[in-house]
Amino acid sequence: MNADVPGVKIVIAPDSYKGSLSAPRVADALARGLERRLPRATLAVCPLADGGEGTLDCVARGVACQQHHARVTGADGRPVDAPWLRLADGSAVLESASVVGLPLLDRQPPAPAHRTSRGLGELAHAAINAGARRIALGLGGSSTNDGGAGLLVGLGARLLDAGGRELEPVPAELARVTRVDFSNLDHRTRDVEWIGLSDVDNPLTGERGATAVYGPQKGVAASDVPRLDEALRVFARACGAALRRDLAATPGAGAAGGLGYALLCLGGRLVSGGDYLIELVGVAQQLPGATLLITGEGRTDAQTLQGKLPARLGERARRAGVPVVLISGAVDRAARPALDDRFAACLSIADGPLPLEAMVRDAELLLELAGAGLGGLVDALARR
Repeated sequence: MNADVPGVKIVIAPDSYKGSLSAPRVADALARGLERRLPRATLAVCPLADGGEGTLDCVARGVACQQHHARVTGADGRPVDAPWLRLADGSAVLESASVVGLPLLDRQPPAPAHRTSRGLGELAHAAINAGARRIALGLGGSSTNDGGAGLLVGLGARLLDAGGRELEPVPAELARVTRVDFSNLDHRTRDVEWIGLSDVDNPLTGERGATAVYGPQKGVAASDVPRLDEALRVFARACGAALRRDLAATPGAGAAGGLGYALLCLGGRLVSGGDYLIELVGVAQQLPGATLLITGEGRTDAQTLQGKLPARLGERARRAGVPVVLISGAVDRAARPALDDRFAACLSIADGPLPLEAMVRDAELLLELAGAGLGGLVDALARR
């Protein structure tokens, strides 16, 4: 039976299902299912990201903007055609994953010790040339671990050894840095408001630093962690001497292999990527008067409640008095008691025992079915 209940407003704001569907495709699939059972409902479709891969797609979907491209240096030294967004107010949004992300590396990529974030500095330079005076950089999904040295070099900084020779901005060279010369840094960077989008609070170095915690995900061998961590420490010491500020221990400095540290060196600030996008794409403005908010992610477990996007969004909705339903690819059974305290319902798209391959392959259809099922429940409750 098709529903015909007016006055229902549902906000659909999922994260991506990593390895399967982008956030816009997740949101659209849920919307198609809901429309089958709630044809007269108002659906506010607002896919989200936390600063990682897909951030540009979600911003482009949610706000008026123009997409630009620049040819820049990839993490492995090969050129990359990288996108960036210019918003209506003239500010720019950049995404690390679209410049130095792991999927962009060659089939036989250089070791992490020889990858650079130079292209991000070059892309930021392109945005500055276009007039941007606020640059928000999504820090997730990087393949680099250079402390942001490449980003700084891409903007004009120089790394020098004891003999005054210029060094390449890659981790393998950072242990030789004795001085960081900021005198050639593009002077316009001082007038830019730099914003790093990330949801991690790791310092640059140490046991919770960029290398120790995230290096292995990028291919850093366990035996190389101490050496690369020390290289970042040497680099940070030289930066600190030049800037007369020790920023390495700042929460978030270790984000994206130290890109957070580079933004701090530029005078920037680090904010929650999830919170920033919730505001930017207007999800917060959609909550008043909403009947329900739907969010979700590829897999939900105890870590979700430690500041991940669905939890942050759920807290916003609860403050607005809007029930939150979480629909994910999988929900960890052990975490359900804690999750049930934070969400009105936690659902998986699996409608029975399914192998992972089938769930990934059929995720879009399963999301439509989940949306239709939830729509039927909302219809029944609205008709009471």
